Amino acid sequence: MTTQWRKSSFSGGGEGNDCVEIAERDSRIAIRDSKNPSHGTLSVPAPAFAAFVGALKEREGRPA
Repeated sequence: MTTQWRKSSFSGGGEGNDCVEIAERDSRIAIRDSKNPSHGTLSVPAPAFAAFVGALKEREGRPA
């Protein structure tokens, strides 16, 4: 099974390589640096990642 990586919608201009990428893996979310994808990943439980993203959106005043 090939991992489907997605880039942030807030990626910089050009190739959009100045961001992180995420991939869903079972009940976890994998995170990697798009500039250095072969340097490893961080994996966190999906609910923890959702809470993190929700907190960031709330901090910016956006709906979660």
